[in-house]
Amino acid sequence: MSAGRSIAPLDVEDGNPAQVLRAAADALRDGRRAALAIVLETDGSTYTRAGTVVLFAETGHVGWLSGGCLEPELERRAMQAVDEGVLTWMEIDTREDDALFAGNAVGCRGRQRVVLVPLPALAALAPLLSAWLQGDHTLSLALHAEGQLDWRCGDAHLAVALPSLPLAWDADRTHWQLQWRRAPRVLIFGAGPEAVPLLPLLAGLGWRVELREPREAWRRRVVGVASPDPRSDATGANAAHAGMERFDAALVMHHNFELDREALEHLAASTMAFIGLLGPERRREDLFKLLRAELRETLLPRLRSPIGLPLGGRGPEAIALSIAAQLQAWRHGITAEHP
Repeated sequence: MSAGRSIAPLDVEDGNPAQVLRAAADALRDGRRAALAIVLETDGSTYTRAGTVVLFAETGHVGWLSGGCLEPELERRAMQAVDEGVLTWMEIDTREDDALFAGNAVGCRGRQRVVLVPLPALAALAPLLSAWLQGDHTLSLALHAEGQLDWRCGDAHLAVALPSLPLAWDADRTHWQLQWRRAPRVLIFGAGPEAVPLLPLLAGLGWRVELREPREAWRRRVVGVASPDPRSDATGANAAHAGMERFDAALVMHHNFELDREALEHLAASTMAFIGLLGPERRREDLFKLLRAELRETLLPRLRSPIGLPLGGRGPEAIALSIAAQLQAWRHGITAEHP
C-alpha cells in the first residue's frame, strides 16, 4: 500500500475542472471571445467553493456557479470583461432574506467572490492548460487584485499583468493562491457489460480512465465509449499490465476467472491504494486459493470485494453506479463501504 493514500483523500478540495479547462484551452486555440470565471472565496451555503471554474463564451458556458439563476448575468458581465480586456470582480451575496440577483430569488444563503479573467489577453496560457490536461502536474494561480497573474504547471510558467477594475467588496484580502491538482487515474481491467455505463460516468466525475482488455471481441463493446489502451492487445502479461504505477485505483472486472487472477497477481506488486474486484465473496475466495500467501497479504488491505456500494438495483447500470459511488467516496475520504 502506498503511504498515506488510504487515509488522506486524493483531492478533498477539487471537483472536476477538466471539462472547463479543456473548453478554455479550445477557446484560446480558436481565438474565441471567452472569459474564465474563478471562485476566489465563499462564505455560508453556496453552490461552489474556492477554485471552481466556469468558462463563459458567446455560445454559452461550460460549468456552473449556481443552479442556473446567476448564469445569464454572469455571462453578460463576462463578455463585458472580454470586450474591455480587464479583470472584473464580482461579489454574489445571497445571505439576506431579500437577496435578489438579476431578478431571480436565490435559495442558497451564502456569498461568492469571483474574478472574471478575459482569455483573449492570455493567449500564452493554452500550453499550461494542455500540460495540466495531459500530465501529472498541479496547475496553480497566484492572483493579485491589482491585476498580476502568475500561472504555473510543472516547468511551465506564465506571469502577466492585466488592467483590473476595483474590487467589488471591501478589500480585506487582495491576494489569492489557487491550485487544481491533477485528476485521479483509474485502471479498469475488462470491458464487461458494466464498462459501457461506468466509463463515461467516471470521466464525468473527473477521473482519468484507462481500459485494458486483451479480448478483441470484448474491446469492440466499448467502441465510442473509450479508446482501447495500446497495451490492451500486447503480447505477454508483463506488457499487458505495464505502467500501473501511474494509477491511483484499479478495477478488476473481466468476467473471466483466469484474467482476473492474472490481474490480481500484478496488482499485488503495485502501490495502488484502491483495488476493486467484481463478483461475489465466494468468487474472491476461489481466486485467493490460487494466489500465493504473500500476494493475498498485500492485496487484502487494499481490496474492495465485492466492489460497489449497496445502493440497490440490478444490472450493468446499477452496478456501474455503485462502483462509481464507492470510488468517489474513497477519493474524498468518506468511509462508505458495504455493511
